Amino acid sequence: MTDNSRDRTRPVSRRRFLLGGLGALAGGAAVSSLACRSGRVPGAETFIARAPDYGVDFSALIEAGLREIGIGAAEIRGTSVLLKPNLVETSLASVHINTHPMIVRGAIEAFLRLGAARVTVGEGAGHRRDAYLVLEESGMGSVLAEDRVPFVDLNYSPTYTVANAGTHSSLRSLTFPAPLREADWIVSMPKLKTHHWVGVTLSMKNMFGVMPGFFYGWPKNVLHQVGVENSILDINTTLRPQLAIVDAVVGMEGDGPIMGAPRQVGAVVLGRNLTAVDATCCRLMGIRPDRIPYLATADGRLGPIGRRRIEQRGERIADLRTSFALLDRIPAQQGLR
Repeated sequence: MTDNSRDRTRPVSRRRFLLGGLGALAGGAAVSSLACRSGRVPGAETFIARAPDYGVDFSALIEAGLREIGIGAAEIRGTSVLLKPNLVETSLASVHINTHPMIVRGAIEAFLRLGAARVTVGEGAGHRRDAYLVLEESGMGSVLAEDRVPFVDLNYSPTYTVANAGTHSSLRSLTFPAPLREADWIVSMPKLKTHHWVGVTLSMKNMFGVMPGFFYGWPKNVLHQVGVENSILDINTTLRPQLAIVDAVVGMEGDGPIMGAPRQVGAVVLGRNLTAVDATCCRLMGIRPDRIPYLATADGRLGPIGRRRIEQRGERIADLRTSFALLDRIPAQQGLR
């Protein structure tokens, strides 16, 4: 793979979007709500691909999925892409904890083949302060080194601050790592997991990891204090990531996001609208998305969760649905069926 680290002149559209105030975001939310009431929501198409193991050609799979939801070279050419996987703490053998390196490699190759000028991988782990140790232990480091793709530790990057467009928490502003502002595409690449605080952790919750630890503490203590679900909604409303690619080949059930057990699903899920993608992922897990509080709140604001409002492409949910184990001792996992 060729070096993709060349610099380029930044377009102003994303900067204006992020810094343009609350009015445009509020207007966008109203449009989304109206679209939801009228039927399927443009941009909420969700693609499910079958992937029985990590030996699949993920580059071809992801590129085919992108084209299926209307993303081609004309939209990607010349852009800067930041991939945000889920890297917490693991060994390479624990495939149910982190986003698998082969799926990240597949996304890198797909975006570069479609003409991206630069692809970067970034993460701000909440449990380990040494991001490069996690990178090495997960096997991601060697993949990025081989592919000559830069990694940025979002916990310690320079930052910028914008108004909190979500206003679900008491925070008036949010501070993000500067590499997010420099990216045209922010791609959430989570692992399919249950979660002991919010029921499930998917593409929206994965964005917790972009918040800089040196500013918000470990494990993002400030965001926990104002409410994890409120913070998920605030981050996604303010940042508006452009795409989700979910590693659902082997997920985690039970006491996630770290202590759970592996669960084979055999899929990759992708889409532009993170709320719709997460609703689809819930259904793959045998979980009702309307019973996940932050998804229920996001419905009609950030995107749809209703089955009839999401255009499902690729494999059928029914053919890959796998009921994930839920633990009665975990309040957030009660009543999710």
